[in-house]
Amino acid sequence: MLRDDRLCLRNENKNFMFCHAFRSVCAIFANKLRHTIMGTYINIGNEGFQSALNGEYVDKTGLIAVVNKSLFTEQRFSCVTRCRRFGKSMAAKMLCAYYDHSVDSGNLFANLEIATHPSFGKHLNKYPVIYLDMTSFVTRFHDDGIVGMIDAELKADVLEAYPDVKVKENGDLMDCLIRISAATGEKFFFIIDEWDAICRESKTGTNAMDGYVNWLRRMFKEVNAVNVFAGVYMTGILPIKKYKTESALNNFIEYSMVTPRKMARYFGFTKDEVRILAEKYDVDFDELVKWYDGYQIGNEPSMLNPNSVMQAIDSDMCKSYWASTGAFDAVSNYIQMNYEGLKDDIIRMLSGERCMVDPTGFQNDMSVIRNRDDVLTVLIHLGYLGYDWNKEECYIPNREVAGEMVNAVKNTNWKNVIDAIQQSKYLLQATLEGDCEAVARGVDAAHDEHTSILSYNNENSLACVLSIAYYYARNDYVIHSELPSGKGFADLVLIPRKNVDSPALVLELKFNRDADSAIAQILRKQYPAKVAQYADNLLLVGINYDKETNPSFSLICTQKS
Repeated sequence: MLRDDRLCLRNENKNFMFCHAFRSVCAIFANKLRHTIMGTYINIGNEGFQSALNGEYVDKTGLIAVVNKSLFTEQRFSCVTRCRRFGKSMAAKMLCAYYDHSVDSGNLFANLEIATHPSFGKHLNKYPVIYLDMTSFVTRFHDDGIVGMIDAELKADVLEAYPDVKVKENGDLMDCLIRISAATGEKFFFIIDEWDAICRESKTGTNAMDGYVNWLRRMFKEVNAVNVFAGVYMTGILPIKKYKTESALNNFIEYSMVTPRKMARYFGFTKDEVRILAEKYDVDFDELVKWYDGYQIGNEPSMLNPNSVMQAIDSDMCKSYWASTGAFDAVSNYIQMNYEGLKDDIIRMLSGERCMVDPTGFQNDMSVIRNRDDVLTVLIHLGYLGYDWNKEECYIPNREVAGEMVNAVKNTNWKNVIDAIQQSKYLLQATLEGDCEAVARGVDAAHDEHTSILSYNNENSLACVLSIAYYYARNDYVIHSELPSGKGFADLVLIPRKNVDSPALVLELKFNRDADSAIAQILRKQYPAKVAQYADNLLLVGINYDKETNPSFSLICTQKS
């Protein structure tokens, strides 16, 4: 009897162990099955990044290491903003492929920079990823209910991936994520692409805007957010909206065109990266630089527009690909705003100069523009201006953007500026032909007091208007301005670009003297030494400005060899 009891007990133990093991295997299988279930917003996989790798891909995976360092820390909330066509969505898809636990992306990253980083294996495909492209909602919903639709659609998708977790019947998305994380021990990685799409569509104070900001606060400033999210990555054009002087989500670390921090290298293409592409596809590297270089982003002194570079390589043609980025009408409206000094600043930048700017007061809202600095700052975020944070200056970065800025000017009421730019092609031709009278008429027209571009009272101002008058020359020349040095002169030096068979030009400006004096000063100061390699093909241009004759110009063109 005792033996039978022991046998029965032994059998029961075996059955218990078998059932426990079976349940464990089922749980593991269910967990793996759940991880492989792909949704519309959760666990969407790595196909987006795979498509990028199928084409020409410039390795920017080092950005992953920066994000990895922030996971599970107070810095886990990141908002990374840059202008259109600078790879925002590409970076978001890359992060999705790396973190998403529903796929195995090891082979995709095996030969890329991140694979050599110590954190690579630690976080590779370890998290449930929620991927939200805000433009998909902005294009479908145009009323105050948009935020409710976002929350409802994401919640339904998440619950489908976690059908066994009990949640509140009327709970919102955040409530569901809190309960799922508590029940499973999993922490989510949340990616929002074009996070500011609603902000660009809705003005401050509207129900949609206020509702969206409150939803973001509910998601990411909720006390349990650190228990729910391993990391959050938002990307868009504008930094997070400010209320008074404080960010609406002040727990986010912000990386922007003004303050890129350690992500600067991943905001665009470096010269070295473009040089490799140019050699691979037999494209003129200098042309790519002329058209698309010039952005100084953080400590990166020279960054190129990625989209434009790739389109130029694909089409085998350097031209402006900026039109597809939009914001054209907005730029025209911004630069016409009636803020003191704004028009002069835009014209000076068109002439190649730089302007001081303070971006700290901008509310990160395209509909809230309060002063000149706000206008210039929004143009920096849109990519129409570069920003040198060391000198706190903004400028037009390259030929592509300069052309689009001119198009924006043409959409304004600045007739005098438009006329001067349109006539600049003929002025260059007249100069190269040595037609002194035509050059004098052209410069005089650009400076006519009835259509004066700036308040001209010194050589610096005349140099600026002269740069506008010779605007077309930038297609074939690199223009160098020398501002007053205390000796009463200002000049322009035009150096031919590569493969341009035209003479170098040295232009000297004088006040109340004569053009002969201008030429004499060029020779006395030995300016031709600065363009010594063009000594056999050099054109000297002297221009005198007479304040007493309404004003008028005299000019001498002379060939120097």
